[in-house]
Amino acid sequence: MCGIFGYIGKKSTAAQIVFAGIKSLEYRGYDSWGVAVVPITNSKVVVKKRIGKIGTASVSDLPPGNIAIGHTRWATHGGVTEMNAHPHTDCLQSIALIHNGIIENYAQLKKELIKSNHKFISETDTEVATHLIEELSKTHEFALSVRMSFKQMTGLNAFIALNAHNQELIAIRNGSPLVIGFGEQENFIASDAPALLPLTHDVYFLKDDEMAVVTMSEVNIYDAANGKFKKIQPQRLDWKKTDASRGKFSYFMLKEIHEQPEIINTLVNQSSISTDQLADRIKKSYGTYLVGCGSSAYVSLAGTYLFSKIANKHINWAPASEFAYHLDFLTAKSLVIALSQSGETMDTLEAIKAAKNSGAQIGALLNVLGSTLYRESHYQLLIGAGIEKAVASTKAVTATLAQLVLLAYTLSDNKKIGQKILIQSVTSIQKLFNNVNNIKNIAHQLKNAHHIYIIGRGLSYPTALETALKIKEISYIHAEGFAAGELKHGVIALIEKGTPCIAYVPNDETYGANLAGAMEMKARGGNIIGISHKSHEIFDEYLEVQDAEEATIIPNIVVGQLLAYFLALEKNLDPDMPRNLAKSVTVK
Repeated sequence: MCGIFGYIGKKSTAAQIVFAGIKSLEYRGYDSWGVAVVPITNSKVVVKKRIGKIGTASVSDLPPGNIAIGHTRWATHGGVTEMNAHPHTDCLQSIALIHNGIIENYAQLKKELIKSNHKFISETDTEVATHLIEELSKTHEFALSVRMSFKQMTGLNAFIALNAHNQELIAIRNGSPLVIGFGEQENFIASDAPALLPLTHDVYFLKDDEMAVVTMSEVNIYDAANGKFKKIQPQRLDWKKTDASRGKFSYFMLKEIHEQPEIINTLVNQSSISTDQLADRIKKSYGTYLVGCGSSAYVSLAGTYLFSKIANKHINWAPASEFAYHLDFLTAKSLVIALSQSGETMDTLEAIKAAKNSGAQIGALLNVLGSTLYRESHYQLLIGAGIEKAVASTKAVTATLAQLVLLAYTLSDNKKIGQKILIQSVTSIQKLFNNVNNIKNIAHQLKNAHHIYIIGRGLSYPTALETALKIKEISYIHAEGFAAGELKHGVIALIEKGTPCIAYVPNDETYGANLAGAMEMKARGGNIIGISHKSHEIFDEYLEVQDAEEATIIPNIVVGQLLAYFLALEKNLDPDMPRNLAKSVTVK
């Protein structure tokens, strides 16, 4: 959730480089920020911290230096104050530390450090780590002190510790992600790889219980448990720098919505051995399960419909946060496929680690090469969505759905049909872009709504759930998605005169039943917004979505994305950075 960035190198603008790095990580969600730098002129750390968003702030008042660290904090231990913001320093201002995660035994450690006369000025668990390293540094060299401190802490954490005297950064992780970036006489550390793109494409994703000792000229990796040196091979990111900028668009969310046709076209036109291998593993498995969190959970639900309808294959699904609570049925013949944009979602990682411990094979549909989920999986299928910076996921959702469509058709030995209908979905999306004013008009009508209800059956049920989630995430309007057949089992009580009701009515086996659900809401006074391949007299408003067979779910979801986006604009909200949310949820 929090953002981390570190720099050490030949440039004396370390503070400015780090500041740009944490600014590029704003999409993670945060409530305070800070930068620490070691001035060229002395060896005491200078820190600047502020609460709130970065906005138009700068660090031009920080002194020149070759080594700096920065952090965007999402408050856990202690309120949102400058004292609690990171980085935290030791008693002598020679050590600074930034941290993602939670130190579960911090209170016990703090009690012992107070006995040793350490002075605490914050309410955070992070400051405890800083003073623990300081205490151990009295008798041990710095890297060993960091490693020994880390071994004393319980919980899932990632740190960067800065030593002003040694001119080195120490990065160590267990649970929360850290990425090392390699440059010429300069090196970098970040919580997210996209933050490194303006500076380098050569990276190494630190694994759990690994420690990196980073200087201007080299990076050395060690086993955090025993201190043994580990030989590593950096990898090259193929993401483009332009992926991390808004370009001609006002917001990342709109840019990423408009990137979807190209992503799906690329998927269709590339031959993927990974798709064939995963399809073959599904065919051989005795029980296959799809898991994910948030939007990925709804895509998992959609996957169960796709595999049943296209490949006559029964696949189960569950929210990843719940999956770990019912794993007794898993065997060595089971296959658990995790869906994730970042590959670092903590609930998803815990689910697949528990599944592995039960003997199951692990597959992954994900967006980040080298991420923790990528490394933990036996079968990896990259969705190829590129960098997604808006907090509310858009292109990663549809790219994952496109991969599932192709995977299901590959399983049924009809991959070419899957490719054909995905091309039809691209045409349908492009037609939506050409008629976007219709969606804008509906958003204008709905901007003052307190409740919006959305229905669908079959593949349109997860579509309704995902549309409701997008509306909630970025416009803060209460929206609920329902299976249309559940209306008469309770939900219909919520419909009254003028209630906005969205009905997904695609050209499939659910068409008549979905219309019947819309009619039920209409009879109770609901204002019906029909999303369909053709208009109908019961629709008060109509949005046309050109049919693309099973892949129609993709343009239908794009309608929901655009509606949520324009609702946010109507309410003068920032669609890229909704309140209380973070892009990558790396803590439980």
